[in-house]
Amino acid sequence: MTQLGLPEPVRACLFDLDGVLTRTAVVHAAAWKQMFDAFLSERDGARYRPFEQSDYDTYVDGRPRADGVRAFLESRGIELPEGGPDDPPEAQTVHGLGKRKNVLVLAAIKRDGVEPYPGSVRYLRAVRAAGLRTAVVSSSANCRDVLVSAGIEDLFDVRIDGVVAVERRLPGKPKPDTFLAAAADLGVAAAHCAVYEDALAGMDAGRSGHFGYVVGVDRVGQGAELTAHGADTVVTDLADLLGPGPAGGGERTGDAR
Repeated sequence: MTQLGLPEPVRACLFDLDGVLTRTAVVHAAAWKQMFDAFLSERDGARYRPFEQSDYDTYVDGRPRADGVRAFLESRGIELPEGGPDDPPEAQTVHGLGKRKNVLVLAAIKRDGVEPYPGSVRYLRAVRAAGLRTAVVSSSANCRDVLVSAGIEDLFDVRIDGVVAVERRLPGKPKPDTFLAAAADLGVAAAHCAVYEDALAGMDAGRSGHFGYVVGVDRVGQGAELTAHGADTVVTDLADLLGPGPAGGGERTGDAR
């Protein structure tokens, strides 16, 4: 277990997707900014205050799409009708804005494809080789498509994503329910699971779910915040957890951005 950077009781690893396994967090952040800036500009004209990185980190990152829209609008004192999942992107509703953002994300993924972090793939393969169970836990309804595009779908025993969360009526991060569902599907107690997250909402989920170990993945220079929100350790790349020996090979990678 020391070769994986984990305490001995851990028997399963639960991974967030965007920013932990794949280079899609930046795609999501850009889509949120493009959507919200257009909405705010149309609403407030030249007086509008742009959507900032701090807004993404605080209100959106790691949360289900509608929850992110709702939280950000509330921070700006804006009220919109809730609408529903079938709302078109043009609808001036919470779900409509979420749909608008998703259209932008899907277009970017279709145009540019999805690239996994090489260090994350190495770590995943080392975890599997050590006999640990694996799950991907994502708020994204596009999770499976991203896994397939990145070529890593076969590295997971369980997938709990935005689609599954809706089907099972699981509240999203920062609540721990999606991670707890993954642990239950794997047949492993939460105390014997490690959680890997790059979002503050995901850190809160890991802490409140009483998981055995919580790893913060710092891709954007928020290591102190990840620690404050419950990370047991913070790395800039999952390969940094690999120690010398068959699992790690003594190598390090530098994928941090």
